[in-house]
Amino acid sequence: MNIDINCDLGEGADLRSCDRDAQIMPFISRCNIACGGHAGTPEIMGRSIENALKNSLKIGAHPSYPDRENFGRKSLVIPQNKLLDSLCAQVNQLENIARSLGATLDHIKLHGALYNDTESNRELAKSIITLLDKEYPSLKIIGLANAAMQFAAAKQNKTFIREGFMDRQYLSKNQLAPRSMAGAVIAETGQCLERAICLAKGLEFNDYHGEKLQFSVDTICLHGDNPQAPIIARQLNQHLNANGVSIAR
Repeated sequence: MNIDINCDLGEGADLRSCDRDAQIMPFISRCNIACGGHAGTPEIMGRSIENALKNSLKIGAHPSYPDRENFGRKSLVIPQNKLLDSLCAQVNQLENIARSLGATLDHIKLHGALYNDTESNRELAKSIITLLDKEYPSLKIIGLANAAMQFAAAKQNKTFIREGFMDRQYLSKNQLAPRSMAGAVIAETGQCLERAICLAKGLEFNDYHGEKLQFSVDTICLHGDNPQAPIIARQLNQHLNANGVSIAR
């Protein structure tokens, strides 16, 4: 049994952070590289792509609200046309750097507050899916399983990769517990690893309120901004293998 593991990378402050990101790469199958909205510089994007190529990873864009001050984790009220223009500028910048290095982008995954906002707002999801289908028809879209982006993508026959989170609590099968809620981020590594097995195999697990959830995903997110991410990535690989699951490379 195989499962895809994705990780948000290129979000550090300098090139030294790319070295830490590179330690994660042998244990994942795809990376989502920040492209200037919440983090990332041309130098960091370039180094991240070079490292991803060395590790044979699928490479994707990780755009966000244009809000570096809040690391893209605050919802912004901005005209939709400006938001869509910003998304294109971010993806285009990464795509151009990738092309210059002989790489091709595979997918797009939104970041932070924009990811959450699209999953709870069907009109916003529809607008973004329409944009991505028009401007980047060959790129797959990663988004929360069972939520608004998946439904919008299905209506436009857009390839969609259903994502699950090993280190976040769920309120329902299509809603994550906001980070503002106590315990929304799972800190205990053992619990994260067990959640990964449940998501990979479509097994039951408890939501934030202790109710049973069960659904399938195509990819599991490992957050790269956790200081322990390289260690967790190795442990995840070992735990999956011990339970009959390999990482889809």
